[in-house]
Amino acid sequence: MLHLRVHPDNPQSRLITQAVERIRAGDVVVYPTDAAYAIGCQIGNKQAMERIAQIRDLGAKHQYAILCADLSDIATYAKVDNATYRLLKNNTPAITTFILQATSEVPRRLMHPKKKTIGLRVPSNPVCQMLLKELGEPLLTSTLILPGQTEPLDDPYEIEQQLSKRIDVFIDSGLGTLTTTSIVDLSGSQPEIIRRGVGDVSAFE
Repeated sequence: MLHLRVHPDNPQSRLITQAVERIRAGDVVVYPTDAAYAIGCQIGNKQAMERIAQIRDLGAKHQYAILCADLSDIATYAKVDNATYRLLKNNTPAITTFILQATSEVPRRLMHPKKKTIGLRVPSNPVCQMLLKELGEPLLTSTLILPGQTEPLDDPYEIEQQLSKRIDVFIDSGLGTLTTTSIVDLSGSQPEIIRRGVGDVSAFE
């Protein structure tokens, strides 16, 4: 496992470049977000996604999410009308994952099998932002909660101890948070709050 110790507020670009090269090569990465640590890989890499599903013990009906630097990619991956786009623009970046109707650009394995939706999140975390901009595309993402646990892993020592043989890259920016994102479903006619995490969802009530 490549362990990269990155400054949380001023990430070193050479370390982020190293991580991006490994992600493009098909590696699985653990990285910090503005909520808990997350585990991710390139959207198009089926093998890496299957490894994440195995590490997290995710079932076939798990709703995957993609992490975007901003909303410029949204039309590629999600079907949004003008009103929904305005709502998203006014409420991102945020510690909230939005469930949206997926476009045909999204691999079927990432969509909810029945609803054909995808989760989408725009984070404000500096490490995340630099990683996404350097990568030049969204990242498949999932909160780092291991099987049998209810809280995400937040301690770099614990992450290394438990996952060093199962992941390829660890972007370590120090102690994380135990907070999870809020989840708002915007795929129907009315916004529906699925989970109340740390993200402010008052605009959707």
